[in-house]
Amino acid sequence: MVTLLTGTILLSQILLVVAMAFAAFRVLRGPRAQDRVLGMDALYVTATMLLLTFGIRTGGILYFEAALIIALLGFVSTAALAKFLMRGEVIE
Repeated sequence: MVTLLTGTILLSQILLVVAMAFAAFRVLRGPRAQDRVLGMDALYVTATMLLLTFGIRTGGILYFEAALIIALLGFVSTAALAKFLMRGEVIE
């Protein structure tokens, strides 16, 4: 049972790294700004999930706190960038 859980977490970490690579490619190459914001959103979500899987694998609580900080900052930055793209200003 332990080896099945360890193997599943390792496989999910590998797939999350692949997803992060695709999201980073979209951030770097995205033809429009909206594509880049979407890639950045996917990048922070997958980074959060990768930190959570590291926390599950090692049992360390520090990974969960870092994932929470990344999730909060990622949400705020996505909302700010979306507002900037719609209106041209962030603070009214």
